[in-house]
Amino acid sequence: FSPIVARIVEEQGWDGVYLSGAALSADLALPDIGLVTLGEVALRGRQIQRVTSLPSIVDIDTGFGETSNVARTIQEMEDAGLSGCHLEDQQSPKRCGHLDHKTVVPAEEMARRIQAAVRGRRDEGFLIIARTDARGVEGLDAAVERAKRYADAGADAIFPEAPQDEREFEAFRAAVDLPLLANMTEFGKSPLLPAERLAALGFNIVIYPVTSFRLAMGAVEHGLAETLRLGTQAGLVDRMQTRKRLYELIDYAGYQSLDRS
Repeated sequence: FSPIVARIVEEQGWDGVYLSGAALSADLALPDIGLVTLGEVALRGRQIQRVTSLPSIVDIDTGFGETSNVARTIQEMEDAGLSGCHLEDQQSPKRCGHLDHKTVVPAEEMARRIQAAVRGRRDEGFLIIARTDARGVEGLDAAVERAKRYADAGADAIFPEAPQDEREFEAFRAAVDLPLLANMTEFGKSPLLPAERLAALGFNIVIYPVTSFRLAMGAVEHGLAETLRLGTQAGLVDRMQTRKRLYELIDYAGYQSLDRS
């Protein structure tokens, strides 16, 4: 959800960075219902990509409009330096993928979104991932059929949102030959499976979209409440990132050296 978190992601040895629409919305104190604009997503993507050499995948919700808008959105993400995105088949205004009462567009409309995304990209290495939210709306079989339809439309990978058990993960693997993305979000409808188990089920990518944000906000809420109650943060200092560690992450010494030179 922020550039400095991306720095930690790279330093720890992760394979890539994921920019979550839910986390970005929450960071702006907005619900994840499509209120964040294309410009805000592109700006945050550019800020994050500036500080990491890792590939970054971004959540573009329903593409910020009709088919022409989808093509423009892809180009904006390319210009931000990002490596790929996922595009979903929800009806606008969208809802968080693990909430009830979602609606999805007809499969034909989503196929047109995917085709527009493929036509709009200028870099063939930019990954276009098709997400289907149909499991919670139309059932597993319909979601699997949509996955196959989206593969035929030209998607590079498939993101089945909210499978409810391992058998459902396996059903998507059996249906398509493309890479599959698993969403291990907390408090959702999917079990929190280890990466090794997801690999065994045939999944190629796993994202932890709101994990860093929830960890950070849990600490912030606790720390501020204790500071307000006691009138001092002294008892929390041992839980804080040190000034030295922060300066390492933001390369304070490197900028000082540049100034001196």
